[in-house]
Amino acid sequence: MIRIILAEDQKMVRQGLRMMMETDSEITVIAEVENGKEAVTACENHVCDIIVLDIRMPVMDGLTAAQIIHERWPNRKILMLTTFNDENYAVEALRSGANGYMLKDAEAEDLIRAIRSCLSGGLSLQDQVAAKIMPTLINQQQERSVDPSLTPRELEILQQLGNGKSNKEVADALYLSVGTVKNHISIILDKLELRDRTQLAIYAIRHHIV
Repeated sequence: MIRIILAEDQKMVRQGLRMMMETDSEITVIAEVENGKEAVTACENHVCDIIVLDIRMPVMDGLTAAQIIHERWPNRKILMLTTFNDENYAVEALRSGANGYMLKDAEAEDLIRAIRSCLSGGLSLQDQVAAKIMPTLINQQQERSVDPSLTPRELEILQQLGNGKSNKEVADALYLSVGTVKNHISIILDKLELRDRTQLAIYAIRHHIV
């Protein structure tokens, strides 16, 4: 069962989102909260797999909550769900530790697919969000060249991550085991001094590896 904490300040929207997500029999919303502070508290009180956060909420916004949750529970996935198709919000969400960024007008099947993608280690961006965010990432200030310590195999894996692939998808594409892929990702993170696979994906984009 996929256990979700849902943070959304508007009750009717929150109820609608819950109904959409729970059309999948393997998904259950274990807690509904109205702001980011309550989302952090819910993470303390519940064991969950993924936190679905609105961005603009009272008391504490979703970006701040995402950063706190990611730092305290790095293995829990975070999906931002918002009305704002804005590249600055999306970039900030990824920097805060989010594993995906979806719009509230998404179809139920797209939302469920995004949840499953985040849980499998993928980077889930709605198409119209990706269309905005990729040029923003690529056109940011010039980065240093690709770390020369990366091996050809590590660069292949980094390329796959930059394309939003999950560990299993990377393993299938490169004919490796999932365990081997995880080991390579850990080594790449250490070499690049990055904290998670989302930062690896951004690194790959900025350095034109994808």
